[in-house]
Amino acid sequence: MVARSHLLRFLLLLICLLFLILGLLAGAVRLGWDKAWVQPTLGVIHGPLMICGFLGTLIGLERAVALGRRWGYAAPVLALVGMLSLVAGHFDRLAMFLVALGSLVLVFIFITVLLKQPTFHTTTMSLGAVAWLVGNVLWSTGVAIPHMAHWWIAFLILTILGERLELNRLVAPSRHGKFIFGAGLVLLAAGLICESLLPGQGDRIAGVGLLALAVWLAFYDVARFTVHRAGLPRFIALCLFAGYGWLGIAGLIWVWAAPVDARGSFSFFLYDAMLHSVLLGFVFSMIFAHAPIIFPAVLARPLPFRPAFYAHALLLHLSLAARIAGDLAGSLSLVRWSGLGNVIALILFLANSGYSVVTGQSRNPPSPS
Repeated sequence: MVARSHLLRFLLLLICLLFLILGLLAGAVRLGWDKAWVQPTLGVIHGPLMICGFLGTLIGLERAVALGRRWGYAAPVLALVGMLSLVAGHFDRLAMFLVALGSLVLVFIFITVLLKQPTFHTTTMSLGAVAWLVGNVLWSTGVAIPHMAHWWIAFLILTILGERLELNRLVAPSRHGKFIFGAGLVLLAAGLICESLLPGQGDRIAGVGLLALAVWLAFYDVARFTVHRAGLPRFIALCLFAGYGWLGIAGLIWVWAAPVDARGSFSFFLYDAMLHSVLLGFVFSMIFAHAPIIFPAVLARPLPFRPAFYAHALLLHLSLAARIAGDLAGSLSLVRWSGLGNVIALILFLANSGYSVVTGQSRNPPSPS
C-alpha cells in the first residue's frame, strides 16, 4: 500500500513537471519564439498550464499528502485530467469544469484541516484555496483570463503566506507585525472583490496589500535568522528575501498602473509586468526555496542542496529584472529575450533538482527556513 502511494505521488509529480515544461514552451510561443514542432495554439493556454496545471496541481498534491486520505488525491487528479483535456484541444468547457472541481476538493481538504486545526496559517491557506475556486469558476463561465487572473494570483500568494506562517509559528510577531499582516490581507481581499466589480481599480487596492505583506515577510520571517547559516538554510533564506523583494515590486507596479482600465482597455506590457513580477519573482523564488523540503516529502527521496542551485536562482532574477525593465520601457525585443532567459532559468532549476535527486543522498536533512 505504501509503495502504491509513493508511485501515485511520483506519477502525479511527473505530470506536474510535464505541465511546467509545456507551460514554458507556451510562454516562449506567446513571446514570439515560434517553432514548427510546437503547437501554435499552446501559447493561448500558457497561464492555465502554469497556474492550474503545474502550481495548482502541485499544491493540491502537497495538501493531499499532508491530509493522508485517499479522497484528497481527487484535487490534483481532477485538475490534471482537466488540463490534459485542455492541452489535447478537446472539451474546453468540460476541462475547465474539471479543474474547478479539483479546486473545490482542495477547499474541502482545508475545511477538514480547519475542523482539526483552526489556526491562522491554515485559515490563510484556506482562503487561498477559495480564491483558486473563484478564479476557476469565473474562467469556466467565460470570463477572460486578464479579468480574473487576480484570483489565481491571490491563490498562490495566500498559499505561500500560510506556509510561511506555519514555519514562523515559533517566532511570535509584535502587535505592529500582526496589524501589518492583517491590513495586507484585508486590502488584498478588498482589491480582489473590487477588481471583479470595477476593473482597473481593485488592482491598485490589492497592490497596497501586496506592499504591506512584503514588508511583513521581510521583517518578521524566520529567514532573517537562518540567512546567517551556511549551506541550504542560507540558500533558502536568500531565495525568500529575493521573493519578498519581488512581491514589493509587484505591489508598486499594481499601484502605479493597472493593466486593464474601467473601459476594458488592455496593456500587454503592464499585464506582463503585473503577472510575472509575482509569478516568476515571488512564486518561483518560493519554489526554489521550498523545493528541497517539499519534493522529498512528496517523493520520499532527498533533494540534497548543491551550490549549483545559485545558478538558476541568479539567472531567474537577472532575466526577470530585464523583463520588467522591458515592460516598463515598452520594449518588446527586451521582453522577448529576457523571457527566454526566464525559460532557461526554470529549465536549469529542473535539471539541477533532477540531478540532485538522482545522484545524491543528503548528509543532513533539509532544514525549514
